[in-house]
Amino acid sequence: MDYLAVSLRHCYGIKSFTKTFDFTQKPTCGIYAPNGIMKTSFAKTLMDYSKGVDSRDEIYPERTTIRQIEDEEGNEIPPEKIFVIEPYNSSYRSTKMSTLLVNNSLREEYENIIEDIEKALEALMQPIRKLSGIRKEVAPVISSDIMGTSKEIYLAIQRVKNEVNQIKGSEWSHITYNSIFSPRVEQLLEDDEFVNDLTQYAEIYDSLIERSVYFRKGVFNHNNADTIAKNLSDNGFFLANHAINLFDQETYISIKSIDELKNVIQNEKDKIIENTELKRAFEVLDKKLKANKEFRDFRKYLSDNPEILPELENPSVFKQKLWLSYFRDNIEQYNALLESYENGKARTDEIVAAARAESTLWNSVVQIFNSRFSVPFKLRVENQEDVILKKEGPSVAFVFSDENNTRPVKEQILLKVLSNGEKRALYLLNTIFEIEARKASGQETFFIIDDIADSFDYKNKYAIIEYLKDITNEPFFRQIIFTHNFDFFRTISSRLDMGRPHKFHCRKTMTEVSLVEEKYQNNPFITWKNNLHLDNAMLIASIPFVRNIAEYSGDDANFAKLTSLLHIKNDSRTITVSDLESIHKSILKDKNNLSLPDGHRLLIEMIFTEADTIEALRGVHVDLEKKIVLAIAIRLKCEEYLIGRINNQEFVNSINKNQTFRLCKKFKETFPLEKEVLDILDQINLMTPENIHLNSFMYEPLLDLSDLQLKALYGRVKQL
Repeated sequence: MDYLAVSLRHCYGIKSFTKTFDFTQKPTCGIYAPNGIMKTSFAKTLMDYSKGVDSRDEIYPERTTIRQIEDEEGNEIPPEKIFVIEPYNSSYRSTKMSTLLVNNSLREEYENIIEDIEKALEALMQPIRKLSGIRKEVAPVISSDIMGTSKEIYLAIQRVKNEVNQIKGSEWSHITYNSIFSPRVEQLLEDDEFVNDLTQYAEIYDSLIERSVYFRKGVFNHNNADTIAKNLSDNGFFLANHAINLFDQETYISIKSIDELKNVIQNEKDKIIENTELKRAFEVLDKKLKANKEFRDFRKYLSDNPEILPELENPSVFKQKLWLSYFRDNIEQYNALLESYENGKARTDEIVAAARAESTLWNSVVQIFNSRFSVPFKLRVENQEDVILKKEGPSVAFVFSDENNTRPVKEQILLKVLSNGEKRALYLLNTIFEIEARKASGQETFFIIDDIADSFDYKNKYAIIEYLKDITNEPFFRQIIFTHNFDFFRTISSRLDMGRPHKFHCRKTMTEVSLVEEKYQNNPFITWKNNLHLDNAMLIASIPFVRNIAEYSGDDANFAKLTSLLHIKNDSRTITVSDLESIHKSILKDKNNLSLPDGHRLLIEMIFTEADTIEALRGVHVDLEKKIVLAIAIRLKCEEYLIGRINNQEFVNSINKNQTFRLCKKFKETFPLEKEVLDILDQINLMTPENIHLNSFMYEPLLDLSDLQLKALYGRVKQL
């Protein structure tokens, strides 16, 4: 767990990357990666790995992708040990949230009980899907028909247990639910006129049943008779030379074979179905059953099974009769589910009670969120009794606060009123659940964190940093934190006590991406001040910083002199190294120690010479001070060219601020057709203004800027 060796080729734009992250001394690595270099691609690749999904190069899919994630011994890191935290994912929900409900031993027992119940449910649902003809999930339909809601299948099973066990046969199990209750047919069954016609049909049918020789409504009908006939035949009753007696209202007749019994039953059924009055009642219904194919299919099914027509007078009751028959037809599986549920529920209720009684990790997560993050809502835990049985994890309730008013709101409503930063905070809640679940289970984890603080205000950024600090205290957690925000990078470097070997800057060339150890661990200006006499680039880079100090302290003379080294002024070509030494001694209060070599040398020549040297560097990373030298040289070369072409010294002398911008504007007015030059001027104005007005709080723009871009721009402006 102390090493993470990553080797990538052609992964989402990363052509090549190889790095072994060493966590033997510190548990966290910080990486400053300007946008577009590798940050998101690296996170996406590791996300793929954690999910067992292949990575690829989306622009050049034909290129061979290599993705190796190994430990110090060359073994593949188990995917579950990698967890990627994205900047924002509105749909993310931790899969481990329910594991925080109770302690581990109770949780395992709970999950085993639920697994047994679900297996028993599936054992019953499998044959019922065939009987009902419902190919989709049948449990929600059963629950809805019996309980009025689709989420109470177990209560539905429990509610009808007496009826299922009391009925003597599954008289309706031969009827297919899906052949009757289609959406259009159900609408028809709600039509008042059709229902009235059905009622008349049912009254005639009931009257015929009452006058039947053998059938009696609610006691013994044709369905009962068919069931009895089948059972007697299946059990060899007549083959054993037994007989049954049927009472025809006057005498008993003896039935000695299954065929004889079937004939008696069929004749009695025919007397009812063929009744003239009943047929006329059916013809009234039949006219409405020819409107479309769905109705015609239903009509055919009624013709084959006319006994169901009277039942349709009350569809909801008939639906329940069908389910009872299906259950009865699978009584062993039904009773097994009932027993598993009732025994399991008793124990799960005890487990839930235990969860309520103790301070769960859910409460801990909510407390972390409420105490640290500044958002207009608070959270509270709502543990429900049947959280797993109802497919609902323990839920978090949101209470929105507005001045002195509070109101509970649903998450969907809350998301509509939150700012982007507040939505990201809500996303972090789910991330914290995942982290705390891994902490509770002791899951060794490498966290890959991609700009987690993006779009947050400072208060919430520091809340995030505080939580990242907590993660460093866990012995089985390791972190790689990516950010494009240099201020955030500096802050986590300090607060998380990373140490020099664990702080990196990302570099990208045409062939590879690499990480280099950060050169300036704290304040680069301290390093520059201590090396002014040794390093010309650091001496030049210090000019904007010292100039700002002169401006802030009201030293107008030295401010003007240093300005002449950043803009072409009348005295720009006369200022020497000795002049700069005197200014630095005065402003930096270093009266004796500073001694710069080559005091007679003109500074503007030193700037251009140093810039030429830096431009010539190939395959070498350009540090901050060298980027500043390039930026200054670009501005000076540009102004030299513009002043020469404009050729209006009176105009130049009148400029007292925004000199480069004013010169560019004048040039555009004078030479509007010189498109190539105008293009270079636009690049200069875009890339260099912030960089030569440097201060200790604002050098991120230059860090983000590619040294290749600066070199190329310097080369172009020299050609002018």
